[in-house]
Amino acid sequence: MFSARSQGPTAGLSPLLRRPRSSYGSIALCALIACLAFTWLPPVANTRADDAAKPAVAVESAAGQTPAAATEAAHDHSAETESHGDHGADDAHAGEHKEEHAEHHSPVAPLLAAIVMVLFGAKIVGDLFERIGMPAVLGELFVGILLGNLAYLTGMFGPEFHGIDFLHSPAEGSIGNPYDPGAALKMLAEIGVVLLLFEVGLESNVRDMLRVGASSMLVAVLGVVAPMLLGVGVGWFFLPDRPFQTWLFLGATLCATSVGITARVLKDLGRSQQKESKIILGAAVIDDVLGLVVLAIVSGIIQQAGQGGEFALSSLLLIIGKAFGFLFAAIVVGSIAARPTFKAACYLQGHGLLLATSLVICFGFSYLATLVDLAPIVGAFAAGLILEHTHYQELGKKENIELEEAIKPLTALLVPIFFVQMGVNVDLSSFLTNPSVWALAGALTVAAIIGKQVCALGVLEKGLNKLAVGLGMIPRGEVGLIFAGVGLSLRMPLTPGGPMEPVVQTSTYSAIVVMVMVTTMVTPPLLKWSLGRPTAEQAA
Repeated sequence: MFSARSQGPTAGLSPLLRRPRSSYGSIALCALIACLAFTWLPPVANTRADDAAKPAVAVESAAGQTPAAATEAAHDHSAETESHGDHGADDAHAGEHKEEHAEHHSPVAPLLAAIVMVLFGAKIVGDLFERIGMPAVLGELFVGILLGNLAYLTGMFGPEFHGIDFLHSPAEGSIGNPYDPGAALKMLAEIGVVLLLFEVGLESNVRDMLRVGASSMLVAVLGVVAPMLLGVGVGWFFLPDRPFQTWLFLGATLCATSVGITARVLKDLGRSQQKESKIILGAAVIDDVLGLVVLAIVSGIIQQAGQGGEFALSSLLLIIGKAFGFLFAAIVVGSIAARPTFKAACYLQGHGLLLATSLVICFGFSYLATLVDLAPIVGAFAAGLILEHTHYQELGKKENIELEEAIKPLTALLVPIFFVQMGVNVDLSSFLTNPSVWALAGALTVAAIIGKQVCALGVLEKGLNKLAVGLGMIPRGEVGLIFAGVGLSLRMPLTPGGPMEPVVQTSTYSAIVVMVMVTTMVTPPLLKWSLGRPTAEQAA
């Protein structure tokens, strides 16, 4: 279905071929920059390995040796070096070449090369996914999966390519190089997810949430409780050797709904004003709030276990109180202080005051959330939730820009880095070496879909399409990925006195990502089909 304006010489071409010529030039320029970035790959890829190897060699040669033994070992090493002859000379020459190469390049060059590759791939593939009717976030996630598993994929057909292994985040506590591109990308991704939740909060409204009907509230509550219980059950059945906290976190990842994906489908269909659509969107927003509270509670339980604390009802009540108390205090204090803050910023000179003031509030609330042991994203969401147009319209008129438009350049840069980084953490080899990962991914997907169908029972009005309401609550999208990423960062001892280990293993994380991708992909066609069919009352 094309409008009359689309009829012309290019009307019969695919949307990809109707791209303006200027866009082709932009793609060609990005491709050239990406190719140039690959010229940095050999020295970049070896930097982390070399940094890790140097102290290891020193420790191995010196540990447990007396001075005499060390001297004897040195003589043996000298003799061995002489026996290698020209081979040792070649190694020395290679080392000199490498040092010379490092001297001629800025230490920040690896990070710049990494950002070029990540953004280039994310934008191009994300655009392709949008053209086939899929969310761009799936394309960005797909790019991350390819980049993170390139060595494994190339090894299936020939020698493994380790040229971009530096995109992986280094192990916790092992960052020796301050310019490590993987560590820097991880920090940029953390800021990106904070901005993403700030943006989600801006699109929500406290008054609208308070005005939603009983159906939306009941749908939201059932949409959290049912998937949570099913997720815990899946963890108990498929991961019996993992602690209860892992099962609990699996349940938490199934709670939230991606309101953005459903809202876009409803808008494209022209059904945003239907009663079913209003119930879905109202419930999805409340779902996000409840999901963040559940995440805060589960994270608090895991952190307490990581500190060796005993689980008690009083501790659970304290965690719940902190989560709800922070959101309530943030809304009350923020609503009072937001308008005077922006009004005071109007008296300052300079450009970008609207963006700067908003970021101060966003990052400030994120920091305050960490002080009460909550995730920074909870504070960012609260900051976006309290900011209304009336708070910053005066400053917006002065700078002739809206807040949503002002933060778009930042989110366009940092949010794709977050989704690509989430894809890099997926381990494709686990699906072949451990077939049970497929079973776990399938079970999580089924639980995610069934759990959201249960919430349709909360629709109280007669004659409405309950199936459409349940299907509209299915997609996990970016919210599910955020929850999964938090699970990778949380650590606790699996046995009393044991070492700290991730609550969510890489294989489990990979299964969660599959669930997120499937639920996000199936929702648009299912929702279109459901809204197009008559209800039982209409058919009668």
